[in-house]
Amino acid sequence: MNVSRSFSLDALVERRIEAAIARGEFDNLPGAGKPLDLDGDPLVPEDLRVACRLLKNAGYVPPELAQVAEINHLIGAVARTGHAEEERSGGGRRLRALLVQLELAGRSATAAAAWQRYHEALRRRCDVEPAAVIRAPA
Repeated sequence: MNVSRSFSLDALVERRIEAAIARGEFDNLPGAGKPLDLDGDPLVPEDLRVACRLLKNAGYVPPELAQVAEINHLIGAVARTGHAEEERSGGGRRLRALLVQLELAGRSATAAAAWQRYHEALRRRCDVEPAAVIRAPA
């Protein structure tokens, strides 16, 4: 899915939710007005919840989330130091490799958003027009 389609899907979903709110379809739902139970893990099988809670409390992060965190860190480094410095340090190559890994793993929406943030960081840092920046692979 390309980025523009995902944004139009977001807009469609938002419009439908707003219309449903206006029609009152969300009134009188069970639990309305009560705080959400964010500690529960309903998608985790009951026999694994204790183990998952222990890992979470110990600071364990799944590899997929660690990869996204590293991508965000590298994009921030490009924004702070500039592309040339990141290339010399190897960060630019590592960033592009991580983005390609995301795409190959089927997480193209996440990769597309990261490519977009990377290009925006380059444009801000280099102060160039959007057409002058290399586009993400399609």
